[in-house]
Amino acid sequence: MTHPHLESELARLAESDAPIALVTGAARRVGRAIALELARAGCDIVIHHHASEADARGVRAEIQSLGRRGVCWRLDLSELTDVEHGAAELAGLLPRLDVLVHNASIYAPTPIASLNAEMLSRFHAVNAGSPALLSAALCGHLSRSALDGGGAIVAMLDIHAMGLPRREFVPYAMSKASLHELVRSLARDLAPRVRVNGVAPGVVAWPEDGYESDRAAQEAYLTRVPLARPGTPGDAAEAVRWLALEARYVTGQVIRVDGGRSLM
Repeated sequence: MTHPHLESELARLAESDAPIALVTGAARRVGRAIALELARAGCDIVIHHHASEADARGVRAEIQSLGRRGVCWRLDLSELTDVEHGAAELAGLLPRLDVLVHNASIYAPTPIASLNAEMLSRFHAVNAGSPALLSAALCGHLSRSALDGGGAIVAMLDIHAMGLPRREFVPYAMSKASLHELVRSLARDLAPRVRVNGVAPGVVAWPEDGYESDRAAQEAYLTRVPLARPGTPGDAAEAVRWLALEARYVTGQVIRVDGGRSLM
């Protein structure tokens, strides 16, 4: 059940006529940058998180400092039954929704010898299944958006699940490839009232530990990037903002934010 404070906070979003955006995984890294970029563009933000409650509250404080409203919403995206129920409950409480950003994901190397059913299910649930269920539950709100161009869904994809596969990332790549197809399918199913697009980074935030968290691996990756530098979370966030709020005649497309890596 929704906490009473959350219900009242969501209800207060009706006091403003600002667009409302829901960003999954918005507490940290790229998700945080997206939430702040949309807030700077005039949106009130529903800040989804799972275990990063303190970080989510910090993002809310930053959003409020920009003169916008922020509401924290906790949901475990790895349990699809919980996602289905949570999304339906949120849909019943939100006064409206204009932008939905599927940013939350699991990213980790998985040697093929370690592959198992639980791992495949978890990657699929977080990276593809939960975006599908959230989109289904909230597309009614999005279709009624008053934004010029209608409501918008933006999914965070990955160039390495779009024809540039990396070794030892099978569950991640499979799930992100499914998310790419969800973008294409929803673009047809939800037209003309909802636009659906994707942003596919190369590197806009290095992993904090494990694979490519060390300098040598990072430098090796950058030798294959024409712009010879990593991107930033802000680079990805700007592309999300453009697709969500400005690209009124764009749907079913993917913007690669990769410094040219997909060319090599």
